[in-house]
Amino acid sequence: MSESGSHLIVRNVSKRFGATTVLDRIDLTIRRGELVTLLGPSGCGKTTLLRVVAGLAQPDQGQVELAGRDITTAPPHRRNVGVVFQNYALFPHLTVAGNVAFGLKVRGAAKAEVDKAVERALSLVKLSHLAGRRISALSGGQQQRVALARAIAVEPDVLLFDEALSALDRKLREEMQTELRRLLQEVGATAVFVTHDQDEALTMSDRVAVMNRGRIEQCAEPKVIYARPATLFTLRFVGLCTQIAGRVTASSNGICDVDTPVGRIAAHGSFIAGAPVIVATRPENVRTAEVGLGPFNSATGRVRAVTFRGSRTLVEVDAGCAAPLLAELPGQSEMPAAGDPIRMHWPAHQTFAYPDSELVA
Repeated sequence: MSESGSHLIVRNVSKRFGATTVLDRIDLTIRRGELVTLLGPSGCGKTTLLRVVAGLAQPDQGQVELAGRDITTAPPHRRNVGVVFQNYALFPHLTVAGNVAFGLKVRGAAKAEVDKAVERALSLVKLSHLAGRRISALSGGQQQRVALARAIAVEPDVLLFDEALSALDRKLREEMQTELRRLLQEVGATAVFVTHDQDEALTMSDRVAVMNRGRIEQCAEPKVIYARPATLFTLRFVGLCTQIAGRVTASSNGICDVDTPVGRIAAHGSFIAGAPVIVATRPENVRTAEVGLGPFNSATGRVRAVTFRGSRTLVEVDAGCAAPLLAELPGQSEMPAAGDPIRMHWPAHQTFAYPDSELVA
């Protein structure tokens, strides 16, 4: 029996290749109509998890349930999933319409049903005018749309995307992220998207599952993943961060005081006194003057480098720590220069502490 409101359930799934554990007791529940992105570095297990859901790999333990049906051992063609691969896997000898119709014909659908489904799918991806064109005559972006139309045409219970936009140039990729998100919302599709691109994950997803070494470190809405990372790995993998090593001197009500090379730092976290931790914040929280209400942390150092990034400027500061502290300042601000002394401030409520024993892949 599936959990209330759930559509795709991965329960306690593990997968090994020889002595290597690629998936380690994965649990993930996705609601109907939700787009969840599996985000992580190469080798973290995200593509293997997608292949397990698609039926292209069998788990060594655990269960996969889709639309209330146990599909753990079902062959791929009996799962009713649509897969869009990185290389699109289109048939070059078929027309656009022929590619979109392929899955329906394999299922034995009547011609009238096939024609109607192809027309609808091509209309959704705005390629109706290219129905008779050969695949070799299409651009990369158009081929990606054909692959998506083919997956949509069979009305799958879930759509799976394996690095589906990675072959596109940056501008087209960003356009397709917005377009794909709109299209999936329009058809109400449940989707799982695999990527190593954090910007892509944050832009497109209802939730992001950050993976590391075969496990899910954190699964939450993009804004939560970014602003309140649950682990040190998530903090470091998603976005930039300013981080300082230290030891806890006191802890109460979820707030700890940490002795660091730049002085005392207050941060969210519960640790025993003496515990070694990493305190961190996002660079955009750091300012050269105190702003807002509440307690602030601060550090003094000397500017190492200044990097212009359009609307914002990244400032690296040597403050006697193992790594430079980062401040991301609005582009219109008066910028310090390399070698200048600088004092930085950031809110205590936007500072988090993590055990420093966590390993980063």
